[in-house]
Amino acid sequence: MNAGAAALLPARRAGHVLPGFGLTMGLTLLWLGLVVLIPLAGLFLKTAELSPARILGILTATRTLNALKISFGLSLAAAALNLVFGAVIVWALTRYDFPGRRVLDALIDIPFALPTAVAGIALTTLYAENGWIGALLAPFGIKVAFTPLGILVALIFIGLPFVVRTVQPVLEDLDRDLEEAAATLGAGRWTTIRRIVLPAVFPAFLTGFALAFARAVGEYGSVIFIAGNLPNVSEIAPLLIVIRLEEFRYADATAIAATMLVAAFLLLFVINALQRWSQARTGRLS
Repeated sequence: MNAGAAALLPARRAGHVLPGFGLTMGLTLLWLGLVVLIPLAGLFLKTAELSPARILGILTATRTLNALKISFGLSLAAAALNLVFGAVIVWALTRYDFPGRRVLDALIDIPFALPTAVAGIALTTLYAENGWIGALLAPFGIKVAFTPLGILVALIFIGLPFVVRTVQPVLEDLDRDLEEAAATLGAGRWTTIRRIVLPAVFPAFLTGFALAFARAVGEYGSVIFIAGNLPNVSEIAPLLIVIRLEEFRYADATAIAATMLVAAFLLLFVINALQRWSQARTGRLS
């Protein structure tokens, strides 16, 4: 083999370190097509059978609008609260060593493993007027179960891990020498957080917020038990879709589902953009 051929050999092999790209890509596209793309395409094709006036009429109905407002509004509020309290939890887990820290860290993942129906029943039992927490709130006139406030509690419960697990690794990898250097130069604690810590973790905060929001919008199992499911009061959009299907009003269910799907696509696009931004920002700081 001459020198020229030997020089080209590593370059040819560099693009095919792991063989079987064609097979794996084919299986990937096949699986995504069967599980994701075909069902979604069917939903859009079913929606396309409806006239624009019919879709607009379905989406502007009072019950539909209220269900969408409850789902998206409370999901936004839950994600915002999870962002605040998730930041506090992450700071405690990454910056302090205390008894039971590993147990607390493990408890964060419970909403991931717990079936949503079990979570809904447990929250309803706790926050009902005769429950452990609900009985303490009742004398103050605060009713949680079977109200929109109960929906908010359920969405906070299922969304908290997304914020914590997104921000935690970023804060753990943050070089503490930067914080010590800022303190040495006379910066106070809040100045250090605002000028050193927050810029580094801000992209992760946004990603965690978007993930928690997207998860809350599509939540069903843990909400229907504690919501009360009163039309125009505490009825979420996913439940309304199920109700329309049970009433054989497939056009209504399809239009609402397509609206939720478009919103989900937009959220996924934002989440992916934020993740890339977070990775790029972390790479520049490291």
